[in-house]
Amino acid sequence: MIRSTVARVDLAALQSNFRAIREFLGGPEGGGPAIIAVVKANAYGHGAERVAQALEQAGATMLACADIEEGIVLRRSGVTMPILVFGALSVSDLDGLFEYALTPTISTPSAARAVQAAAARRGIVCGYHLKIDTGMNRLGFRFDNLGRMLPALLNSDHLRLEAAYTHFATADIPEHPLFGEQRSRFEAAVASAGLRVPCHAANSAALLRDARIWYDAVRPGLLLYGIVPPPLASTIPLRPVMSLTSRVVAVKGLRPGEAVGYGSRYVADTPRSIAVVPAGYADGLDTRLSGRGVVLIRGRRVPIVGAVSMDMMTVDVSELEDVQPGDEVVLLGRQGDESWQQIDAREMAAWIGTIPWEIVCRLGTRIERHYE
Repeated sequence: MIRSTVARVDLAALQSNFRAIREFLGGPEGGGPAIIAVVKANAYGHGAERVAQALEQAGATMLACADIEEGIVLRRSGVTMPILVFGALSVSDLDGLFEYALTPTISTPSAARAVQAAAARRGIVCGYHLKIDTGMNRLGFRFDNLGRMLPALLNSDHLRLEAAYTHFATADIPEHPLFGEQRSRFEAAVASAGLRVPCHAANSAALLRDARIWYDAVRPGLLLYGIVPPPLASTIPLRPVMSLTSRVVAVKGLRPGEAVGYGSRYVADTPRSIAVVPAGYADGLDTRLSGRGVVLIRGRRVPIVGAVSMDMMTVDVSELEDVQPGDEVVLLGRQGDESWQQIDAREMAAWIGTIPWEIVCRLGTRIERHYE
């Protein structure tokens, strides 16, 4: 059985985006940095297993995920390439690191102790990436305290430093001074510690902004999925990877003064035609879309009216002729050749005052992903 609301994931577009980013970076023939493809959060809602397999085929150097559990999912799907775990490890069950050959990030003293002890029990040497906190103030060893913290790590018989990295807090805020400060802090910290390993720092926004911080590898996430981080612009020829469509299930008439949906938020002032679409917040669609968002039906933009409920939304189709149950509804994607006949995650995010990462990551598990 297939629900009316489905997501279509274009793996060819994903691989095309990967190649376009690689060309922008000057590789592989141009000798550009390696690409660590970020597939955390179920590959930004696109489906981690199939996306990871496609990126492995496309030539990614490494994949990156949020935690050990995400890494295990990738390995069980057949992915064989290196997988970096970004997240904290000090309170995790570390068996998965070793059983599934995952590369941990060591970002705190407690994580260092835990991974070292686990590797010592197995009598092995565990390769890791070192995270340096240069201003995000989440995970990572402080850039100005490495001299005290690193010797024990670097002298361990059971840990092997393979790379060092940092993460920018303001890469998508063009005028913020912290971006440049973090770059300087990272480079100074790596130099003062005498680290002779590959470095990486650039997420999607950072790699668009400054080639100086491409270093040995970059970590694109959102760009892979065909979305440019706002407010930045890019000339990279990207294609949206995901579309989200549904079907009209009912069409109703509203008389003047009648309302629709929970809370009676929308009241008709003239006779209106309302189409019911079986998609709601249980599918990951934000309740704030009511009165702000639009969908595409028959190539026309029509407004979302009334409350977005758990399983349904209503749209005003009064300006369309003879809308029928079964008509396609595009929530994300294209329905026609004109620019206004496309809705993307960046535009939807702007309607409700959020970020495109949230739009794609929150799409619910009950939405079937169809891979093309």
